[in-house]
Amino acid sequence: MSDIRNNNINKVTLSVVIPCYNEEKTLAPCVECVMAIAGDDLALEVIIVDDASRDQSLRKAEKLKKKYPQIVVLRHEKNQGKGAALRTGFQKASGDFVAVQDADLEYDPQDLKRLLVPLRKGEADVVLGSRFQSSGYHRVLYFWHYLGNCFLTFLSNMFTDLNLSDMETCYKVFRRDVIQAVKIEENRFGFEPEIVAKVAQMRLRIFEMGISYRGRTYAEGKKIGVKDGFRALYCIFRYNAHKAPVPVQFIIYVFIGGLAALMNLMIFLGLHTWGVETNVSIITAYGLAALVNYFLCVAILFRHRARWNTFNEILIFLFVVGLVGSADLLLTKALLAMGISAVKSKLAASVSGVMLNFMGRRFLVFPEASVGPWQSQENPLPHNEGEK
Repeated sequence: MSDIRNNNINKVTLSVVIPCYNEEKTLAPCVECVMAIAGDDLALEVIIVDDASRDQSLRKAEKLKKKYPQIVVLRHEKNQGKGAALRTGFQKASGDFVAVQDADLEYDPQDLKRLLVPLRKGEADVVLGSRFQSSGYHRVLYFWHYLGNCFLTFLSNMFTDLNLSDMETCYKVFRRDVIQAVKIEENRFGFEPEIVAKVAQMRLRIFEMGISYRGRTYAEGKKIGVKDGFRALYCIFRYNAHKAPVPVQFIIYVFIGGLAALMNLMIFLGLHTWGVETNVSIITAYGLAALVNYFLCVAILFRHRARWNTFNEILIFLFVVGLVGSADLLLTKALLAMGISAVKSKLAASVSGVMLNFMGRRFLVFPEASVGPWQSQENPLPHNEGEK
């Protein structure tokens, strides 16, 4: 990478990845605006990824390539979505830094030069452009879109422990080694919450700067919809849960533990009603509920693809189950002996077990560092731990 740690003007190369799907009206003006930011200190590599457009976008991209040797044109034979197009473009990028530029002219490429400043100074690893922090011009559009963006950003911040104002922004600029170290899995607009989650987990230096914004209406070709909002919710949960701050993980676990506790209660009451001996009823109900609890933790909270493939994990899990199970047994029997009804006794023991189970699983069975401060650049980039 070029020497960017001093204040001298050193020429660097910015790879601008432009995902394109049916943007024949705006692609050429967009590329011309991008090319205009090149200068004595900034070279450009423009990577247009045509995502199987059905209009003349590819033809226009090829025409632009003939005009500008800095342009690379890639094509998907089948439409896959924005995230897939960016994944293709990022892999091809060779510049010092990599930026995302939509082909629809909602964002002004002149802002990219400002977003590059903290990266060029060596102060940042990732810089995001915020549509909600700028004193620049903004087209006034949909209130409910704005509210949805605010909600998704708030939820993302809870899980990532960042204080962003615009998680869904298109303008994200990265050091090339950072973005190429991230495994991008989302094919559509879920890319935005996914990439924020994963760079947060890499503990990088993330900056945010205000940008101008000229949004489009649906009549003008805007593509994002309600289903993409629900997908964003899923992505925030999926890619962040296993690394979320402990209070957020506990909130999630209350739901998981609550389901397991309800199952524990129903099985116990069923066995108790059928005249099964109390100790057997308690142990059977707890064992089945613990099994459901474990698999829900694996599928939803701690590790997406965990397997019982290590002897130590099995031993630790069984130890936690046995410890909390003993507490459940003793507390339930003690409350029953005090004359408290079976429902209230088991419910009290189950609620207590939720907290004990969470602590055991979070810190013993699935120990993993939460998101935290950025690490020094002297250390190598960590491997992405979003999936195991």
